[in-house]
Amino acid sequence: MAAQAEAAVRAQAETVRRLKQDKADPDEGTRDYGPKQMAIRERVFSAIISCFKRHGAEVIDTPVFELKETLTGKYGEDSKLIYDLKDQGGELLSLRYDLTVPFARYLAMNKITNIKRYHIAKVYRRDNPAMTRGRYREFYQCDFDIAGQFDPMIPDAECLKIVHEILSDLQLGDFVIKVNDRRILDGMFAVCGVPDSKFRTICSSVDKLDKVPWEEVRSEMVGEKGLSPEAADRIGEYVQLHGGLDLIEQLLQDPKLSQNKLAKEGLSDMKLLFEYLTLFGITGKISFDLSLARGLDYYTGVIFEAVLLQQENEHVEELVGVGSVAGGGRYDGLVGMFDPKGRKVPCVGVSIGIERIFSILEQRLEASEEKIRTTETQVLVASAQKKLLEERLKLISELWDAGIKAEMLYKKNPKLLNQLQYCEDTGIPLVAIVGEQELKDGVVKLRIVATREEVNIRRESLVEEIRTRTSQP
Repeated sequence: MAAQAEAAVRAQAETVRRLKQDKADPDEGTRDYGPKQMAIRERVFSAIISCFKRHGAEVIDTPVFELKETLTGKYGEDSKLIYDLKDQGGELLSLRYDLTVPFARYLAMNKITNIKRYHIAKVYRRDNPAMTRGRYREFYQCDFDIAGQFDPMIPDAECLKIVHEILSDLQLGDFVIKVNDRRILDGMFAVCGVPDSKFRTICSSVDKLDKVPWEEVRSEMVGEKGLSPEAADRIGEYVQLHGGLDLIEQLLQDPKLSQNKLAKEGLSDMKLLFEYLTLFGITGKISFDLSLARGLDYYTGVIFEAVLLQQENEHVEELVGVGSVAGGGRYDGLVGMFDPKGRKVPCVGVSIGIERIFSILEQRLEASEEKIRTTETQVLVASAQKKLLEERLKLISELWDAGIKAEMLYKKNPKLLNQLQYCEDTGIPLVAIVGEQELKDGVVKLRIVATREEVNIRRESLVEEIRTRTSQP
């Protein structure tokens, strides 16, 4: 057995060596995260989670794979990006594509009709990766959703407020949150002469308008998708409009749209949404944009997407094209697809694009050369003379037992200078120094690394002193 294990380890090492030789990533579209990257990620996750909790969300988790049939038919043209797994005993499984479909399945299976939840986990897409722009095949999503029967637009407005809070808190630069409604889009397609059967596929073309000019989208609609040039031109008149309450009022008076039941419903709700967003004080960052389509099949009402406009730091101008950093919408029919009796649970939610946000912050920190702490150690236990290992071990044990984050060097007799240098290198703010005189006097010398000031603290008061000096303001 030992020989087999050794052979397996050798084979693994050889694979790693070959990968390094070929300068390959762990896999195209994935990456490893070192301590510095993880420190930045944890900061971002912490800000997002504290926002979700501030809004009263519970947390859930679901399996990383689902039955293939659970995922198919929910993502429109993007269904081709689903990762299928090898057939295991007749079960066709796929890696989850997002956290929304598993959430809907979870609600239906557990007969839950009312929940406000968040879920942070990895999802998988067989996409063409663009790693510098934060597009991967394996990546995290941070989702917040409100499920339940409520009065119109109140939960929807809260989701937009959450996006505004998170993007403001992370200080990513200027941003805009585009909003639209699937009913307005469908009504617009109907009055422009798009056949019902082409709604979803034309919607998918319109969704590309943030990346390519109208002329290209028009030629795809007409040339590839068989739409009449007249219908495409009529769509063009609408999808290039964006604004606020004034535009909503204008479209409510539009002779064609106002005659369409779906469009009228969507516009009335959009007006109500803007009234609530005005009360939240965030309409300055919101744009009602008729080109916003969001290609996923399951959206039924309000849809939104947050886009970064520019970076304030001149060193990272190339990040302007990083794309959408959050998106979401209302999906009232999805839970019913998984319920044996077809019972619907209205839902609205938002997903924060953590990888794109992380790419921006990582590159910004590299440009600023800011030193990033990768540990939270509050104090280093050090010795001033030789033969004090036992005393260091006793003291560090006391600190650990009291919940203090403490370290020491793994040498019997380290030089004091080396111990102090370690604190400088790693950003540890305090050093607790034990020496022969301090032991006699029942004190510990506490050194503040930044100022090099030293104070003698009674042993019994040390824990409280460390807590006071390292507590966040």
